[in-house]
Amino acid sequence: MAAHLKKRVYEEFTKVVQPQEEIATKKLRLTKPSKSAALHIDLCKATSPADALQYLLQFARKPVEAESVEGVVRILLEHYYKENDPSVRLKIASLLGLLSKTAGFSPDCIMDDAINILQNEKSHQVLAQLLDTLLAIGTKLPENQAIQMRLVDVACKGSMEQVSSHFLEQTLDKKLMSDLRRKRTAHERAKELYSSGEFSSGRKWGDDAPKEEVDTGAVNLIESGACGAFVHGLEDEMYEVRIAAVEALCMLAQSSPSFAEKCLDFLVDMFNDEIEEVRLQSIHTMRKISNNITLREDQLDTVLAVLEDSSRDIREALHELLCCTNVSTKEGIHLALVELLKNLTKYPTDRDSIWKCLKFLGSRHPTLVLPLVPELLSTHPFFDTAEPDMDDPAYIAVLVLIFNAAKTCPTMPALFSDHTFRHYAYLRDSLSHLVPALRLPGRKLVSSAVSPSIIPQEDPSQQFLQQSLERVYSLQHLDPQGAQELLEFTIRDLQRLGELQSELAGVADFSATYLRCQLLLIKALQEKLWNVAAPLYLKQSDLASAAAKQIMEETYKMEFMYSGVENKQVVIIHHMRLQAKALQLIVTARTTRGLDPLFGMCEKFLQEVDFFQRYFIADLPHLQDSFVDKLLDLMPRLMTSKPAEVVKILQTMLRQSAFLHLPLPEQIHKASATIIEPAGESDNPLRFTSGLVVALDVDATLEHVQDPQNTVKVQVLYPDGQAQMIHPKPADFRNPGPGRHRLITQVYLSHTAWTEACQVEVRLLLAYNSSARIPKCPWMEGGEMSPQVETSIEGTIPFSKPVKVYIMPKPARR
Repeated sequence: MAAHLKKRVYEEFTKVVQPQEEIATKKLRLTKPSKSAALHIDLCKATSPADALQYLLQFARKPVEAESVEGVVRILLEHYYKENDPSVRLKIASLLGLLSKTAGFSPDCIMDDAINILQNEKSHQVLAQLLDTLLAIGTKLPENQAIQMRLVDVACKGSMEQVSSHFLEQTLDKKLMSDLRRKRTAHERAKELYSSGEFSSGRKWGDDAPKEEVDTGAVNLIESGACGAFVHGLEDEMYEVRIAAVEALCMLAQSSPSFAEKCLDFLVDMFNDEIEEVRLQSIHTMRKISNNITLREDQLDTVLAVLEDSSRDIREALHELLCCTNVSTKEGIHLALVELLKNLTKYPTDRDSIWKCLKFLGSRHPTLVLPLVPELLSTHPFFDTAEPDMDDPAYIAVLVLIFNAAKTCPTMPALFSDHTFRHYAYLRDSLSHLVPALRLPGRKLVSSAVSPSIIPQEDPSQQFLQQSLERVYSLQHLDPQGAQELLEFTIRDLQRLGELQSELAGVADFSATYLRCQLLLIKALQEKLWNVAAPLYLKQSDLASAAAKQIMEETYKMEFMYSGVENKQVVIIHHMRLQAKALQLIVTARTTRGLDPLFGMCEKFLQEVDFFQRYFIADLPHLQDSFVDKLLDLMPRLMTSKPAEVVKILQTMLRQSAFLHLPLPEQIHKASATIIEPAGESDNPLRFTSGLVVALDVDATLEHVQDPQNTVKVQVLYPDGQAQMIHPKPADFRNPGPGRHRLITQVYLSHTAWTEACQVEVRLLLAYNSSARIPKCPWMEGGEMSPQVETSIEGTIPFSKPVKVYIMPKPARR
């Protein structure tokens, strides 16, 4: 019994109780879909722009958490790019601005997208909303100068050129009130006077008083909106504001012909501004919009009054304006001619500019010039009149006007007298760039020198240029003596053509310079000069060395003195320069003793050949059988050859290489400069104390100079050989017209005491950097250039005639 109880107790104490695990209860929780997903679903369900707009309006009323903003923005931008309806895009742009203001959200992630859609948007309303959105983004972002400048640049770029004509005309609104009645402005009175053709007699009291009756209670003296915005800008006391207003008028008038016509009176008034810069900008503005306007006589009278301005910049700019101006009546043409002749008498240096102005004035108004011909030529139906003097610039100006009008008016030559036909023939030869070819009765068109195959409508001068260059293409088939004679004749013809035809002067001089380089190369490579040992024929070395140097100078002129040079011409120019360097290496090798200097020279030349290959690799297929083409084929051999063998190979390649044809650019002009002051005609020396300075005023006109602020220099050469180079300030340059600049600066001269007065030479130089036109290589890091060859070559080119000035440095008094 005891054993049984013991066993039972033992079982009770050793029994393991395992409690049952509670089963976890599952709770039902409702989750909200993300804002971006919901918006995407709604926009996908939209079947029309109205539905999409309705969904966007509903979405705008709901709050959006900061963590959901970026996803929502992406959905909105995705739908913006696909949406064609401007009202939907407008609402999306508005939502982007609202979402960017959400607390805890940084809008820098959407700035690039907002700028991108702004640049591609066409709707005015959407553009305005996108600008407001960018403003909200910029306000929310932390202060960062780079970001702020980027937003400012974007704002400066959309300009408001597509403003409707209704709002544009309001900006020119100007209402004058007198005794609670509207009074006509001076512009309105002048226009009414012009249309009526008569002045007020003064006999009737209050003849020009305002007629309309107004209700005194309904008068509003302050116009609303943007009315008169340009009126305020053009009448502002700060000349910078007036210039900005004129520039804005120009931009808007170019895109709106009706607005250009209405702002004409205001621009003409600005011709009388007291600040020269404002007057000049107004003239430039009117020239840009001249195709959309026609000047009335009263407006033309105000414009022509500017010809009396003492500033040459103003007068020449006005001549450029008259070249492209439309005049309404023959009286206006006569008035313009009379005022231009007065300008010619008062300022004879304006002669070329006035002749050019009358050339275009006649060609634009042939029907208005026709009734003026008998009066201008002083012809009489019954009596012979005296023959005018052909040396009179005013008479030449009249003939330029008439002959250019006669080009499109076949009935005009019937009014000419016999001496007028003779004068035409003379001017056609001496001033062919101003006098066109005419079909005169009983006379042939001046094209007899052209072959019969040429179409009569084509310019004979252009045909002559092409024929002259085609003759040179047969250079390879001639002996050296015949090739030299052909080149000399062609160069002479091209130079003469450039003197007679100013329109072709650039391309003629450019072609003649290239042919001159080829002529120098042929002369330097004559067989008889190289068959004699160098010590026995020193003249050969001097001739070849001088030829190589001159070719180098001519190639730099071709590359940097002409505007409009393209890459295909640059390749040919560098190829000619490479030939000159090879010639220089050959001459140096024949006159230098020892091998050590030649190793370095040969290595440098081969580096330049490699440089040419790398930078003009795309143009090598066009250089077949050329000097560089043959060198590249022999490049492995040249790299391992001795200097003597390299020189021998170069000499052979120069003689056997083909003559490359120079492709002519469409428009090319040669840079030139004319020094107006000092004139160099005074015999009275400028006296100053030695050791001190004297200021010399320099006034020059620049034609077809690229980047004159960085390239144009003034050089002063003293009698003792010293040279002084002056760098004009950027503010010394003016731009009176397209392709033309004006340099007005002061040069300070100083020297030790002289015993008598002597002349110093003042000239203008064109600085250049030979690496400026080299194309960038995409395969090089950052488009960098090889530093060991061309980047170190710099120099200057004289491009004006020197002017001699007498100076006299006096010894200082003690």
